[in-house]
Amino acid sequence: MGSRLDKKSTKKKRKWVKVLIISFIILFLAVGAYAFTVYNSLKGAVETMHKPLEREKSEKREEDVSLKQGTPFSVLLLGVDQRKNDRGRSDSIIVLSVNPNNNSVKMVSIPRDTRTEIVGKGVQDKINHAYAFGGVEMSIATVENFLDIPIDYYVQINMEGFKEIVDSVGGVTVQNDLDFTYEGVHFTKGQLTLNGEKALKYTRMRKEDPRGDFGRQLRQRQIIEGVIKKGASLNSLTNFGDIFSALGNNVRTNLTFNEMVTIQSKYKSASNSMEQTQINGGGTKIDGVYYYMVPAEEKQRITTMLKEQLEIK
Repeated sequence: MGSRLDKKSTKKKRKWVKVLIISFIILFLAVGAYAFTVYNSLKGAVETMHKPLEREKSEKREEDVSLKQGTPFSVLLLGVDQRKNDRGRSDSIIVLSVNPNNNSVKMVSIPRDTRTEIVGKGVQDKINHAYAFGGVEMSIATVENFLDIPIDYYVQINMEGFKEIVDSVGGVTVQNDLDFTYEGVHFTKGQLTLNGEKALKYTRMRKEDPRGDFGRQLRQRQIIEGVIKKGASLNSLTNFGDIFSALGNNVRTNLTFNEMVTIQSKYKSASNSMEQTQINGGGTKIDGVYYYMVPAEEKQRITTMLKEQLEIK
C-alpha cells in the first residue's frame, strides 16, 4: 500500500513541477532592477544556488555566449524528485530558449519517458534516467544530443520547493473559472488568493475539469503569472530575502549573480512573449517497458525551431 501511495504522490508532483521551474527563470526576467541592487541580502542565497559545470562551454557552440551583447541562449530546466540516499530522477525536462532580438521565449517540454541515447552511458533508455546515471552533466549531454542544440545554462529545482516559493511572494491571486473541491479545499469561482499549499492543490486537479489537461494547464499558467505579477510589483513586494532564501534552498544553477543581473537588464522584454511547445510522438513497450517514441521528422521540426530561436546554424 505504501508503495502505491508513493507512486501516486510522485505522479501528482509531475503535474505541477513545470509551474515551479518556469516560475524561477521568469522571476529573474521580471522582478526589475531594484531586486539586484540589494546584493548583500542575496549573496548567501546566490552562493548556495551557484553550482558550475565542469565544462566551459557546449561543444555545439562555435563561439561563447555573450550575455552583455545579447546572444540568444538556452537553459535546461530540470524538476528533480530528490529522495533520501538517492539522486532521484528528472521528472520534468524543459528546454527554454531566450532571444532578445525577437523578444521571445520558447519552451519545449521533453516527455520524461522519451527513448533516446544516454550520452556517457552508451545505452538507449528513458531520457530522465540520464540524471539518475550522471546528474546534471549527463542530462545536459543527453538533451544536446537528442535535440542537436547547445545547452548554455541549467536550472535544477527541487520539486518540494514549490509551496515555499509561492509563500515567499506572499501567495498568488488568480481568476478561477470553475467551482471545484480538491483534497479538502473548495475553490469557488472568481478571484482567489492562494498560499503555497492551496496553489499546489489548485494546479493538481484534472478529473473534475471537463477540459481535462487543458484546464489544468490553464491553472498552472495562472500560478506562473501570479508569481510574475508579485515579483514585478515592487510597491507591494518587500520580502526579497524570503524569496531568495526559498530559491536558495531549492535551486541549483550555473548562472552567476552577475549573469542574472545582465539577463534582467538585456533580456527582460523577452518574457513578454512566451510560447510553449510539446514534442509529438507515441507510446510503446519494448521488453515490457513503456517508452515515448519521437519520430525523426518531429525531432527535426523541434531542432529547426530551436536553432532559429538561438540563431545558430
